[in-house]
Parts: sequence; C-alpha cells; structure tokens
Amino acid sequence: MITTRQAELFDDDALVVTDDATWSTLTSPAPHPGSPRSFFARTPVEDVIVGELDGRVVGFVVLRNVFGDAPSHQHVLEINGLAVHPDATGHGLGAGLVEAAVAEAEARGARKVTLRVLAHNDRARRLYARCGFTEEGVLREEFLLDGAYVDDVLMARFVG
Repeated sequence: MITTRQAELFDDDALVVTDDATWSTLTSPAPHPGSPRSFFARTPVEDVIVGELDGRVVGFVVLRNVFGDAPSHQHVLEINGLAVHPDATGHGLGAGLVEAAVAEAEARGARKVTLRVLAHNDRARRLYARCGFTEEGVLREEFLLDGAYVDDVLMARFVG
C-alpha cells in the first residue's frame, strides 16, 4: 500500500538512506552531501513529504518557496527534490509524491509549481510530463557533470 504524509523528524534516517541510494549525477548537479549526516540539517522538515510503501518510508519530495518571504513570489512553490528508493520503484510512488506536492502547494495558496530537472534524466522528465508539468525553458549547458555539459530543464504546472 502506498501512502504520502508530512515528514516527521523521526523519518531522518530513512530519508538519508533513500537519498544515498538515489543520488547520482543523473539526478543532481550538486556534490553528494557525504556521511554521516542528517537529512533535515539542509532541508526543513516542513518542506518534506514522505512516501511510504507498506508502512516503510522509501521516498520523498521537497516543496519549498525559492525566494523565501518575497511577497511577489508567494504564489510559486518549487519541487526541489524527488526520490524513490530503487527497491520501491514501479509502484506509482513517484507520481503519488508529485501529486501530493501539487496538492500541498494548492493548500498553501500557490498558483504554480515549478521544478528543474537535468535534461539527461529522461525517466524523471517523463514522470513530470505525465503529472501535467510542461517545459518552460532550458538553460543550455548549465552543468558540467562527468566531463559533459548538461542542460537544465525548467518545468511548471499551474494549480487551482
């Protein structure tokens, strides 16, 4: 059974496990955060929705306001991370987490949800498209990963 819920501090260890299992230059332009660590040391707990499969935390989505308290940007929230542990893929949890983030954004009064995805991450791009996100722009050769330049694709979905 798949469920999503607001993260709690006690989810920290499971989130680190999922983050470690999914991090690569296919999914992130940032360096690996290293170990040992706390997931919530860099991501506020209130910005995280966890995904559970049969009661076990195996995924997460981070939803945040990129520009903090800027009044002109309160209507836009960003998906700033999505991961499903490799042992739990194929059950629809990724789409469930995206939809949970969109629902949370709408509940917070947002009109738009944005995200950035590396161009070579075809699986993630297909997931976001299936969830109603459309491409708004491309930052050409934005990152140098594993010796190759990679585009950063900007996508968005309007809500409400």
